[in-house]
This record gives sequence, C-alpha cells and structure tokens, in this order.
Amino acid sequence: MPVSRASRFPRRGSYAEALRIGDLLRRETVGGALLVAFAAAAIVWANSPFAASYFALRDVTFGPAGLHLDLTLGGWAADGLLAVFFFMVGLELKSEFVAGDLRRPAAALVPVTAAATGVAVPALLYLAVAGADPAYRHGWAIPTATDIAFAVAVLAIIGSHLPRQLRLFLLTLAVVDDLIAIVIIAVFYTDHLSPLPLAGALAAVAVFAVVVQRGRRWFLRATWAAWVVLLPIGIVAWAALHASGIHATLAGVALGFTVPVRHPDGGDSRGLAGEFEHRFRPLSTAVAVPLFAFFSAGVALGGWGGFVSALSSPVTLGIVAGLVVGKPIGIVAGVWVTTRLSRIRLDPSLRWVDLLGVGMLGGIGFTVSLLVADLSFDASSPEHGYAKVAILLASVVSAGLASVLLTVRNRRYRVIEQEESVDADADGIPDVYQADASEGEAEGPGGDTGTGGA
Repeated sequence: MPVSRASRFPRRGSYAEALRIGDLLRRETVGGALLVAFAAAAIVWANSPFAASYFALRDVTFGPAGLHLDLTLGGWAADGLLAVFFFMVGLELKSEFVAGDLRRPAAALVPVTAAATGVAVPALLYLAVAGADPAYRHGWAIPTATDIAFAVAVLAIIGSHLPRQLRLFLLTLAVVDDLIAIVIIAVFYTDHLSPLPLAGALAAVAVFAVVVQRGRRWFLRATWAAWVVLLPIGIVAWAALHASGIHATLAGVALGFTVPVRHPDGGDSRGLAGEFEHRFRPLSTAVAVPLFAFFSAGVALGGWGGFVSALSSPVTLGIVAGLVVGKPIGIVAGVWVTTRLSRIRLDPSLRWVDLLGVGMLGGIGFTVSLLVADLSFDASSPEHGYAKVAILLASVVSAGLASVLLTVRNRRYRVIEQEESVDADADGIPDVYQADASEGEAEGPGGDTGTGGA
C-alpha cells in the first residue's frame, strides 16, 4: 500500500523552517571551527615545553569563598561561561516545544526515540567494556552526549546538497540529546543537595520568568534592557544553584525555558526567545564554548608512552566504543524500531545509509562530554586525562567517518538536484513548501504534517 507523504520520515519542513535551519548551520560552522581551534591550541600548549604555564593559568583561583565561588579559571569556564551555552540550549528547547518539531508527538516521535536509544546504547557499551572496575563505572554518561556545534559544523561543510529534512533531523536529535544530558547531569551527578540555596535559585528563576514575560515588548525593543535587568537576576539564580550542589550550568537551561517564544503581536515575527538567541548566540559560540574547550581539553599526554597508556585504558576504550560505535547504532536502531512499530515510514528519497551518516555525526561528543568527564573523575586521577583523550579521539574519528560517508551521499543528491528543478512561485517560495502547507491545513492540528516536520 502506498505511503502518504504525511506518514513519511523525515518530512519536508516549511520554507520558514528551512531558512531557520540554513541560518543555524551557518552560525554553527563558525562555532565549530572555533571550538576545534581552541581545543587544539590547549592540547599543543599542555604538551609543549611551556606546559606548566598552561596549567598554572587554568588553576588560578579567584572569587568570593563565602559564596562558594572561589573557583579556578577552568572552573569559571566550566561552571560560569558554559551556563551561557546552556541558556542557548534552553531557548532552543523552548522554541522546539512551542513552535518547532517537538510540539506534536507524531512529529517528535522519531527524533526523540532515536536520541533516547542514541544515549542508552553508548552507555551500555561503555559499561560492557569498562564497567567491570567500579572505579570506572561513574563515567558511563561520558559517551552519551552529542556536540551540536561540532556536529552541525561538519554537516554544514560537507552536506551542501543533503536534504534539509535530514539536517533538521540532526538538529532535533541534538536538541533532545542535550535535554537528556541535562537530566543525567542533574540526577546522577549531584552529590549533595542544600535545600535553602536551591529554594533561592528557584525563587530567582521565578522572578526572572515574571519579569521576562511581563516585559517582553520592552526587551524586544531595548537591546540593553536584558543586560541591565535580566542578567543580575540570572547571576543570582546561577550562584544559588551552584551553592545548592546542582551543577550551576543548569540554571541557564531553566532561565531559557522561561523566555516567551511567540511574538506578543502574533504572526510570523520573531519572538523574544528568537531575539535573544540572535543576540546572544555570538557570545556562546565565539566566547563561552571555545574558552571552556580551551581550559578543559588541555591534557598532558606524557609523550608517546603516555598516549599508548591512555589508548589501552578501559575508560578510553569504553568511551571510544560508545561514541564511534554505540552512537550510530543507537540512533539508527531508534529510527528502525519507530518505523516498524508505527505508521511512520522512511522517505523514499532517503536511504538508511543517510541516517547512518547522521548517527556517526552523533558520535562527536565534545562539549558536554568534556563536562561530564570533569564530573565523573577526579582531576588528579589518570582516568580524568584518559577520558578527555578518548573524547577528542572519538570525536575526530566520528567526524572523519561521517565526512567520508556523507560526502559520497552529498554527491548523489547533487546529481539529483541537477536533474530536477523546483518551480518557484511569484514570491520565490518553492512549490513543494506551498504543497506541504496545504497538506498541513487539510490535515488539521492533530495531523502528522506541519511547519516543523522532523
């Protein structure tokens, strides 16, 4: 029986969604390049004759001890600057839940399932390889994360002709992956909990929510208002959460979730969440994440012998196996199971090999994996260094394998594009998007189509 377009996966999104994806791909390309450059600089410096100066810089301590904020420079990058990155994650998650691909269960089913299995399989594979030693088990969550900036940057460079719906699947997958990582950090990496600071953090988030909701028009008009009014409230929420024992970066997610997505006047105008994402994305991609990578990726390998020792560690083998093998298997398995147990079918224009390439990109577990490695092992332990070597190695291998496979697929789609032409209407919007919009209207709110198809 023929499969209707409404039940195909991935579905072609709206024209507005396509423009949003293109804009995000361009921005994340720059962010991914900076991430790699700063991480490479840290590795070179940490293994140079001047390595002592790198670690001395990273371990400089400052901040008020009475507020539990006497952190090292590396700690400020991980706990402070990375909160900006998680604030952007919160904005993206809120947008997806309100106006994007996660607003309808039918549209979200495939990427959510793929993200969940893409987390579970690497964790199980890590435990199978390294879990025999109790000292290593705490690192089970390291290979579960996907670095959205790095993965999307690779896709943007090599996937100029890949279908937009495939790119949208990667973005949605990475966003859900980030959400799962947030839950893992909050649940499994909170050693102690202080109720009073936690109550203060929740109160600050509540105040932030009221102010940002009531003043949304003002914050849209006045670019300086967020810095003067919202930033101090956000700092209070961050500091209180840090004192509570929960990782302080999660304050960024909570604050991002409070920002309204839709424009107060309705229509297609960009709401406050989109405006904040536009304003603050450069701070995250060009400052916060690269500096975190710089202070986190610097690992003294101890020469060739130290590198060989790292490669032979069960921690290294477990993380590499989880990211390079477990991630693509888990992601593809999630899509396969969903398409077998539901009415959703893979779009005939795509092949399973396309999803395998996206799954390989999911094995790039840079930023969040480094953060989880810091939370999993003591900084003075050999396993801490081994974990970071494994993350860097696995990310490079995953990026290389995905690049080879998707470059071949990109050539195939380029040939298809050359053979087919898409007519545009008077406004320059391709007819295929108009057709999808018509289908969405016919299907109704509860249908399987819409403007945010995954």
